[in-house]
Amino acid sequence: MNATPEPGVLERAERQSQVVGALQAVLPAASLLWHTEDTTPYECDGLTAYRQRPLVVALPENEAQVQAVLRACHALDVPVVARGAGTGLSGGAMPNAMGVTLSLARFNRILKLDPLSRTATVQCGVRNLAISEAAAAYGLYYAPDPSSQIACTIGGNVAENSGGVHCLKYGLTLHNVQKVRGFTAAGEPVEFGGDALDCPGFDLLSVIIGSEGMLAVATEVTVKLVPKPLLARCIMASFDDIRKAGDAVAAVIAAGIIPAGLEMMDKPMTAAVEDFVHAGYDLTAEAILLCESDGTPEEVEEEIGRMSHVLSGAGATAIAVSRDEAERLKFWSGRKNAFPASGRLSPDYMCMDSTIPRKRLADILLAIQEMEKKYALRCANVFHAGDGNLHPLILFDANDAGQLHRAELFGADILETSVAMGGTVTGEHGVGVEKLNSMCVQFSPAECEQMFALKRAFDPKGLLNPGKVIPTLNRCAEYGKMLVRGGRLSHPDLPRF
Repeated sequence: MNATPEPGVLERAERQSQVVGALQAVLPAASLLWHTEDTTPYECDGLTAYRQRPLVVALPENEAQVQAVLRACHALDVPVVARGAGTGLSGGAMPNAMGVTLSLARFNRILKLDPLSRTATVQCGVRNLAISEAAAAYGLYYAPDPSSQIACTIGGNVAENSGGVHCLKYGLTLHNVQKVRGFTAAGEPVEFGGDALDCPGFDLLSVIIGSEGMLAVATEVTVKLVPKPLLARCIMASFDDIRKAGDAVAAVIAAGIIPAGLEMMDKPMTAAVEDFVHAGYDLTAEAILLCESDGTPEEVEEEIGRMSHVLSGAGATAIAVSRDEAERLKFWSGRKNAFPASGRLSPDYMCMDSTIPRKRLADILLAIQEMEKKYALRCANVFHAGDGNLHPLILFDANDAGQLHRAELFGADILETSVAMGGTVTGEHGVGVEKLNSMCVQFSPAECEQMFALKRAFDPKGLLNPGKVIPTLNRCAEYGKMLVRGGRLSHPDLPRF
């Protein structure tokens, strides 16, 4: 005799049948997945430590189908989680167990590229790098360049307000997007921004960018393009002391220089990437800085000279300047491959994403070194030093429950230490499910309630990406009690939304 299914299993099966029936009426058969073997690939994004199989996966091919899916789910009170390429690192695209994962992978067309207005209108599933590839014929490119730009999509960049190694000079996604079109949870068409440089009314474009799929589903984005610089050169500066390297970053900015890119890697990360791509890094240095200048040849020569002078004065033990474009790309190849290189060091890693004031860079790195001893885990560090956006990669083995828990505690310690130093819990990877606890440390219950009020204005039923980004008052209360007792609660331990 077969065992009677648990109520949760029975409830899921009944709900799945109901949702599949509703979506079969609006989607082709090939655009709907619900069998276990088909939905398992969607159970997580780049944060693989947390997984959840979706009830159903919908793969619409056009905006009419997106609208129909949202309307059907809204009528049934079914949660919807929008998903792009799945490269996110905070669990923002982790499915809801009783909801629909709305994959927008088929929205991959560049609709219009206008070299006169220097804009490109693209579907949300277009890869970040594909925009620059298409614009290259006109001497233009899309400036934000996340390390995952070969795979990540513009819709995901909008959701997370992604940056990249050149965001110091050219800005984040927010500063490079002109218009976003999409739909509300109820399937109503919405448009944020416009074709002009400014638009009447409230600046809701700034609200939708970085909202992590909680307010609307973006389907079309108009981005700004910038001219490719005539020349770019990169300095690789070595330091025998982490504090000297951190202070050098602050010194460059204090000198009135805004490099095209200003990145920092510590010794463990340098060793990892050098073994992976052979970028020519100094393996004896405790830290290296990559400082790039771009513009006209005259501008670059002058700025490279000024930066070299500042770096020497800050204690650089060696300074190498790229001689040609091939060597410049070689220098950057290590930084761009930091994440995959780290994957060779450990079965798993957890990439954190806090920001701190530039003057505290050395302080946080030294604090992380102490945390390595405290949690008995290794950590390699790479970050956008110019704007203080850290990316510590905590190395662990997810098959060992003890290591996973210590990695969570380690990550929370980094985030909370960053807040204590005057920073924030996230810079460009978003909150997702990863940083919910740490949001309780940075924001008061009243501030969290204001965030919920904004979400309710767009999504009264709370169906879009529920349980993400904003911690409930109950969660914050429980986490506060744990902090008072000197401990922390990991994500699975805390009350669900």
